[in-house]
Amino acid sequence: MNAPDTNARLCDLTRSLGQRARAAAAGMARAGAAQKNAALRELAALLRANVETLGRENEKDLARARVAGLAEPMVDRLKLTPKVIETVALGCEQLAAMGDIIGEVVGMRQQPSGIRVGQMRVPIGVFGMIYESRPNVTIEAASLSIKSGNACILRGGSEAIDSNKALAALVRQALLQAGLPPEAVQLVPVTDREVVGQLIAVPEYVDVIIPRGGKSLIERISREAKVPVIKHLDGNCHTYVDDPCDLDMAVRVADNAKTQKYSPCNATESLLVARGVAADFLPGIGAVFAAKSVEMRCCPESRALLQGIPGAVLKDATEQDWYEEYLAPIIAIKVVAGLDEAIAHINRYGSHHTDAILTRDHMHAQAFLTQVDSGSVIVNASTRFADGFEYGLGAEIGISTDKLHARGPVGLQGLTSLKYIVLGEGEVRS
Repeated sequence: MNAPDTNARLCDLTRSLGQRARAAAAGMARAGAAQKNAALRELAALLRANVETLGRENEKDLARARVAGLAEPMVDRLKLTPKVIETVALGCEQLAAMGDIIGEVVGMRQQPSGIRVGQMRVPIGVFGMIYESRPNVTIEAASLSIKSGNACILRGGSEAIDSNKALAALVRQALLQAGLPPEAVQLVPVTDREVVGQLIAVPEYVDVIIPRGGKSLIERISREAKVPVIKHLDGNCHTYVDDPCDLDMAVRVADNAKTQKYSPCNATESLLVARGVAADFLPGIGAVFAAKSVEMRCCPESRALLQGIPGAVLKDATEQDWYEEYLAPIIAIKVVAGLDEAIAHINRYGSHHTDAILTRDHMHAQAFLTQVDSGSVIVNASTRFADGFEYGLGAEIGISTDKLHARGPVGLQGLTSLKYIVLGEGEVRS
């Protein structure tokens, strides 16, 4: 088939998906809480009942990825293990147990004219989700779409196509079982990259686009989209070890923030250490990182304090290292004078994703919370908690580093909007 024929076919496919999604969105907006919750509970049950089937489909994707020479962090993101399946099933149940915010009215006030004015929370309508690698995103996006009364069109990465098709089939089954439109969640069934360009250019069908993937994908979508975009770019997250701090706690948390899993965007990539505790803290965390083969890219002061640790892999940090999102067993380490320098460093080099302070000083904690310009700011806990499930959102559609509409983990509320409602008794404007 030649290029014009292929483009026409993909254009027809996108239009068909959009038309069905728009029709389904109307049905989802009318759906009651009980119906949506029934679909979510059914989806959780179907996920648990199909662990083996999902594993077989996922293995097809993993085998192709290894043959293609995909980097190990990317292969890790592809895995649909029983633990991952259980986590997304629990997310569905968590969402089902949450109150339904659709139709909530807030801020109702009587005006001098006699009218009452407030705002009602409503679904966005149709969102398009473009993501790479992680097949669990299919369920996270679908479950949030169902709970928020939206319809969605999902375009997963070609590397996860078999896993995503199997998961989308379960979503469709759950929607049908609950009496909801099965087209409320649709997976783009082809891997052509051109579909992305089509999907981000149809505002008549899609109300917002949410990209979740590599920096190049998100930059392309932000540049070319004719539809509003909720996005995040890099996940250069920081952990700052303050003076004073609990050193044992700081080692434990900094270790978890970096090594619990290397590939997620909320893993710590830069470790800042106050000069007053550096000599006591760095040898401890350095030994932990050395034992786990984490490469340390150091400023001169931190390198001097880490030198001599058995097995430590130390390199001199470059300017680029302070900006870097490694997604790998590598961490940048810098000694700073104290709180003010740490905050300035984070706001300059960070990606406004997630940053944490480990401290015993309440005033330092408050200053960090108010002055660090990020979607999530954490005191005395791991950056790995910056996640919709861990925040009690049920699931997340992504983590936004934007400042408008949604910021941080985007859960149920981030997929809704507010409209003004006015209640009167025959008032006219004078």
